[in-house]
Amino acid sequence: MANEVSLVDDIVSEYQGIEMQMSDPEVAGDQNAFRKLSKRYAELRPIVAINNELVQAREDLADAKEMAYEDREFQSEVERLEPLVVELEEKLADLLAPRDEHDSEDIVMEIKAGAGGEEAALFAAELARMYERFADKAGFSWEVLGLNESDLGGVKDMTLSFKSKTPSRDGAWSVFKFEGGVHRVQRVPVTESQGRIQTSAAGVLVYPEPDEIESVNIDDKDLRVDVYRSSGKGGQGVNTTDSAVRITHLPTGLVVTCQKERSQIQNKARALQVLQARLDQMEREAREEEAGDHRASQVRTMDRSERIRTYNWPENRITDHRIGYKSNNLDAVLNGDLQDLITALQTRERADRMESEG
Repeated sequence: MANEVSLVDDIVSEYQGIEMQMSDPEVAGDQNAFRKLSKRYAELRPIVAINNELVQAREDLADAKEMAYEDREFQSEVERLEPLVVELEEKLADLLAPRDEHDSEDIVMEIKAGAGGEEAALFAAELARMYERFADKAGFSWEVLGLNESDLGGVKDMTLSFKSKTPSRDGAWSVFKFEGGVHRVQRVPVTESQGRIQTSAAGVLVYPEPDEIESVNIDDKDLRVDVYRSSGKGGQGVNTTDSAVRITHLPTGLVVTCQKERSQIQNKARALQVLQARLDQMEREAREEEAGDHRASQVRTMDRSERIRTYNWPENRITDHRIGYKSNNLDAVLNGDLQDLITALQTRERADRMESEG
């Protein structure tokens, strides 16, 4: 309890300090500094708000108990406030529980067709639409950074970004991080004339996005930059010029494309930012592996057997193999109704994190 009080006191002090900084005209004029402060402010605000409610409720309860000692009519107020204090204490403890340090961050997502040819590309396109619809419903903004389509309008590979519309402690990473891995589909493909069910797969990679382009720190000699003509969804308005950029990071073989912006310079800057995010994620995973962190990680191959989730069309069923989640509402999930599944994944993550913290 003493540790919790000390932690709350530190948070309140930090929160008040940020308020003072944000009111400084000099800080307000620095967009990068102000954005970072706003982000941290949003992370701390729910904790401070609940703590303020709890402090007030405890004071009111103490007053009610004192008055009830002299006048029994105040006993009803004591009985109302006691469960309220317990409820607020539980809410505060939940807010103070160990969290993923990246939960407030925006993310970049890559979707790649895997085993299954054209059918896998069509499924990858449906995954992209599912995430876009979910983002719309959950209040995140999204944009397509790069797109390579198949002959039938599927997705061979696609890069998107998802962002919080306003700073929040529960940013895009807090929900989309669970989507990294291999997604398997079982259905009759549109290319199948015999009506046979086929299994194919698509891979999803998710990683936090750096706050700003200035954070990119990659040596030019490690890069090969190719320019090509934009096309598809990501190239609307720019597909008449050679403005799309493909960057290959030679030491790792990572390839990043961007065709969203209207100029080659802007696309290169954005692609570098995405590449930095990929490299940062690889470094984090290497550190976790060295530290013996064996939590479920994103699958890097497109093998159909290495899957985190299966989408079964004939039975309208979705199964998440990491937590044993099953639901017969695949049609709704593909329409963006992912919240129940994500809540189940968040609940398991929090339980695992609490256990690992002892």
